[in-house]
Amino acid sequence: MKTGPLLLATILFGCLGAAVAAQHPQPQGKPDHMDHRFDDPERYAKSFDDPARDAWQMPDRVISTLKLAEDASVADIGAGTGYFSVRLARVVPRGTVYAVDVEPKMLEYIRKRATGSALTNLVAVQGDSVSPRLPKAVDLALVVDTYHHIPNRVDYFKRLATGLTRGGRLAIIDFRKDAPDGPPPEFRFEAAQIVEEMTKAGYRLDADHAFLPRQHFLVFRTGAP
Repeated sequence: MKTGPLLLATILFGCLGAAVAAQHPQPQGKPDHMDHRFDDPERYAKSFDDPARDAWQMPDRVISTLKLAEDASVADIGAGTGYFSVRLARVVPRGTVYAVDVEPKMLEYIRKRATGSALTNLVAVQGDSVSPRLPKAVDLALVVDTYHHIPNRVDYFKRLATGLTRGGRLAIIDFRKDAPDGPPPEFRFEAAQIVEEMTKAGYRLDADHAFLPRQHFLVFRTGAP
């Protein structure tokens, strides 16, 4: 397998894998999620916020595609160092962005980043492997490069559904099987598997955007069409 900063960046962006082992010991057999600790923000920021990531993550195009109102409320689940959170906060100046992570050090990093950028609408939230623990319902939950870190995903997203506003959306971006880099192959998913799991959690596929070169970009809603 290739090594180097790019590989490190692609496998480490999601931050919900931390604390999973303590809260949800893996069952015997093949694990269905990737455990990893992200407790050194300064170190990971070099990869997470590397401008080279923009070429394939396309954050501005992703956010534009989601067509958020200026007063929208958004949860960035697995926020890491705030790569998406900061951008989202600027797009919804009259709304709120909850940067959710399980790592206290990452959350402190985001708080400092929000203060330094005068983003008063960016709020760090301590989540866990069971729930994002949102303080209020949101119009959009965005899960980027983090889906493969979440254990018991059906149950997790069932709980998340109660934290969406009426008509709220869930957007999942995660690595395809054929991506040149990313998590180990056993922690990559076909789009059909993600859709199947989200259907079990009570969601329906609303949009499938195909422009990201390495990842699925699937948008879901709850309830009947």
